Amino acid sequence: MEDRAAAKDKYRINRAITAQQVRLIDQNGDAVGVVSIREAMIKAREVGLDLVEVAPQAKPPVCKIINYGKLKYELQKKKSEAKKKQKIVEVKEVKLTPSIGEHDYQVKMNNIKRFIGDGNKVKITLRFRGREISHKEIGENLLNRVLSDTQEIAKCDGKPQLEGRQMMMIISPAVAK
Repeated sequence: MEDRAAAKDKYRINRAITAQQVRLIDQNGDAVGVVSIREAMIKAREVGLDLVEVAPQAKPPVCKIINYGKLKYELQKKKSEAKKKQKIVEVKEVKLTPSIGEHDYQVKMNNIKRFIGDGNKVKITLRFRGREISHKEIGENLLNRVLSDTQEIAKCDGKPQLEGRQMMMIISPAVAK
């Protein structure tokens, strides 16, 4: 088999192995014992497979006679399976104003409930414009109304915070899916 560059991979293969003596495991998984690197390379060539260093920290390093392409494929497949099982939680944002109309509020609430139902966190941003900032209590009442309307399906991750002209609050699903 041809030598492959081992710099970017975590396994050293064939001629990239630097140890003089290695503990060899053959293609069937049987331990052959401690042999010289030359002898291990010859055995790997005889069966048409690669010599892969699987445990470089061991004394002497452990090398296995296997198909390197198949090993890389199986590792990538395991990584892909682990990635599939992960649930990525996104933070969705809903923007409100203190003078929001009832219908607009209901539309925003439907969006919040849909986002929470999908298992995402929701950042609710209340933007004050002009002189609205002097009536912060209207904004707090609106955010408290949002909390009471979503209390069955969501929990608040913190009290509403005022940052400049915006009041923000993050809610997350009550039970993780």
